[in-house]
Amino acid sequence: MSEFFGPWNDKEEGEEEVVEETVETITTTTTRRQIPSKSSSTKTTTMTTPATLYGRDLSTYDEVDVDELLAKLSQEELTMLAKEVDPDDNFLPPSQRNNYDCEKDPTGPLNRKKLIEHINKQALETPDRPEIKPYVAGVVRGKKWIPPPAPEKVRDAEEQISIDLGDEYEQALTDASQEEIIDLAAILGFHSMMNQDQYHASLLNKGQPVGLGWDGITKATKPKVYPMDPPNDTDPDETIKRVQQNDQKLTDLNWNNIKNISEEKFEKLFEGLKSNTSLEVLSLVNVGLSDRGAAQLAGALRVNSALRVVNVETNFISPPALLQLVRALLDTHAVEEFRASNQRSQVLGNKIEMEITSLVEQNPTLLRLGLHLEYSDARHRIASHLQRNIDRIRKDLTLRLQFRFFNQLAKGARSQ
Repeated sequence: MSEFFGPWNDKEEGEEEVVEETVETITTTTTRRQIPSKSSSTKTTTMTTPATLYGRDLSTYDEVDVDELLAKLSQEELTMLAKEVDPDDNFLPPSQRNNYDCEKDPTGPLNRKKLIEHINKQALETPDRPEIKPYVAGVVRGKKWIPPPAPEKVRDAEEQISIDLGDEYEQALTDASQEEIIDLAAILGFHSMMNQDQYHASLLNKGQPVGLGWDGITKATKPKVYPMDPPNDTDPDETIKRVQQNDQKLTDLNWNNIKNISEEKFEKLFEGLKSNTSLEVLSLVNVGLSDRGAAQLAGALRVNSALRVVNVETNFISPPALLQLVRALLDTHAVEEFRASNQRSQVLGNKIEMEITSLVEQNPTLLRLGLHLEYSDARHRIASHLQRNIDRIRKDLTLRLQFRFFNQLAKGARSQ
């Protein structure tokens, strides 16, 4: 490859100097260009020659059998060759990527316990290195670290932040004790300045615990141990009979956390609810209720007009079955609270949520709905509608109380 440079002003045309240099190495060929300071035109020519190794072309080594050459080497020659291997070769085990070669014979399989004991013994028996300069209490050895000065902006801000509280407040804060300052911080809501024990002691006016002031040691408080909730001892068979017999004393049915309830028992319970007029609260939390039982419950809700609260949280109800339950609430307009969160499918989907929202907006009696909705539009519309239902009931109750009050006044005037 040739490159030509144009004529220079300090030489006449026609004068030309050619500089040619070739550097030959084993693996690569490097070309140097030299441009004289006084020449009208310079021509650099690069000549490449095949790389050689020990005077022979590298291509002649392609047909050499490496395994045959290694077999001819002695053990010492192999050791010397292994020390020159590239340590970054990923095809070699880690033990062969370093130059260290242990010449001791193996003593047996690895015994981790004995190895740790030997290391600890060596650490204890090995004397400490003597210090060049002995330690003297109170004497600083070496350079003492001095924090750098704060930036000018920070210093200016600290100088500008000055609050004038007045002489009375300044004197009161100066003479205040630690307990008084902690009480003041608790009143002002500075929770980061105290721990929980200090805060609760200030609220209850018990006095601060000893050793927990500003310069005290923060200690972890032991968690309070609360007794476990007793297991649910409700008898499903007995309550099913009471529901079927329309027992007037049974107004709250709680089957929460009862295991191994069969599908036949659910079917009998929901069949009894169709003719029951006294049960108001039905709790079926974590009882393994499936889509089949949910469909039977929806059929009971379409007929029953006495239930006010229905809770079927933590079960195995699918989104279409939940939609069927919400749709069943429109037939009687009796249920005021319906909870069905934490089911088998945590995400209901946009279509199901929009249909539930439309059904809730058609329900004038529902006041509380326990469902996890992913889309904000559905949450906002349902919350607005439930609030309107609550406001309407509040107004109706107020009118009823006023009506009763005026009726009592009228009766009193007539009696006089």
